[in-house]
Order: sequence, then C-alpha cells, then structure tokens
Amino acid sequence: MHSEEQAPWRGDELSGRIYLALRDGVLDAEPVIELACLLEEWDEGTPATRELLERPVAELTTADLIRLGESLLADVGFEPTFALEPRLWATLEHALEAVKRDVRAQGITGTLRLATPDWDGSGHARVEFQGDYHGNGIPPTAGNIAGNSAAGTLANVAEAVQETIMGLILKVWPVCAAHDLGLHVGCEHEVAVWRCVGGGTHTVAPVGELT
Repeated sequence: MHSEEQAPWRGDELSGRIYLALRDGVLDAEPVIELACLLEEWDEGTPATRELLERPVAELTTADLIRLGESLLADVGFEPTFALEPRLWATLEHALEAVKRDVRAQGITGTLRLATPDWDGSGHARVEFQGDYHGNGIPPTAGNIAGNSAAGTLANVAEAVQETIMGLILKVWPVCAAHDLGLHVGCEHEVAVWRCVGGGTHTVAPVGELT
C-alpha cells in the first residue's frame, strides 16, 4: 500500500480506536494526537487539532481528551460500522422482528432478513426478501444507540422493508383497510407508526401492530 493510500486507512483506524476507547472509558492521548497530526498534514486542521498540538500532553486532562476526541470524530464525520459496533446490528434486528409481524399480518410470506451482501461496499444493512434485494439499505447510524431514538430506528427499518417488498412484489404494502391506500411511516410521541392520508391523515397502528 502506497503512503498516499495508507493515510486515509490510518485515519479510519485511529478514528475507530478513539470511538471504542471513548465508548469503553479508556481513552489515552496517543490516538487522539496522532489523528490530529494526520488532519493537519491533510490541511484539514480544526480548533480541536490545533488545541491538541499546541498544548503540552501532560496538561491534557481526561476530560480534555474526551472532549477533543469527540470533536475529532465529529470533524472527520466518523460513523461506527456494524463490525466495529455489533450492538448497532442487534438494534436493527430487534426492530426487524417488529416489522415482520406487520408483513405477516397483511398476508405476505417469504424469508425476510438483514444482510450485508459482498457486492455492496457501502457497509449498509440491506433488507433481503425472498433471496433478493431492493433499495438503498440502512446505514449503521440508523441503529445508533446514542444518536437515534428507538422509534427512529424502527421507522428506518420499516421504511427499508417497505421499499424492498414493494420493489420486489410490485404492489403497494402495507395498505389501509379503510381507504385501500398505501401507508407511510411516521413518528408520534416517540412511537413509530403507520399513517394513511385517506379521509385526512390518520394513524392506522404502531409499527409492529398492524392487523
């Protein structure tokens, strides 16, 4: 690997180390300062990189390192992968179980699961239905325990399932029994719900509770 190719890879590795150390409460100065140096070398300096490189390491407290480490991750737009943070995947799978109940309730059969296909380099989770895929997939941030509500995660998974099923069976799903119109996912009072626009927008059921 050439040096110009190594630099972005090294940045990703350092960001992952900082993320895990912050999560586990064991962050030290080394990866934070090294990432700050890389950003400066790339002419992508920020207030956090400048503070890290201008202050003596011995003066950096644990609180300083946490604050600056979090700032660096935000500066580089870091998002943990499913491999780095398995809890994100578990959160999506838990949401999928709720959506499966809605799929079965409306008479649709077939294997429905989450997967990361080898051909997809995005790192997104994709909904597989009857052995096939459709749509853009679900990014790890959709299951981010710290940054996304349970309702938001469930809504993201419901939308991905809906997109996949409709794209593969070429029919609208799910459907409002009262108005024969396709439903749309929304959130109300921190609850993911299915809504219909027929007769004025109304809530049909929480996601996972269609009949």
